[in-house]
Amino acid sequence: MMGILLLSMPGGTEWLLIAVVVLLLFGGKKIPELMKGLGQGIREFKTGMNGAEEKKPEEKEEAKKK
Repeated sequence: MMGILLLSMPGGTEWLLIAVVVLLLFGGKKIPELMKGLGQGIREFKTGMNGAEEKKPEEKEEAKKK
């Protein structure tokens, strides 16, 4: 069981290899644009989650009225 866990978590050398591959695939100029898009996606996801939480009490009130 412990062997499976060790294989699933990359160590320092693996992260370095992943970073080099990403740099080679996308180039130095494209990476900041990719990270900006990733950040915007995360921000939109959080906003959507907060919006869903805010709607829940309103939905409960509407259900009580009916």
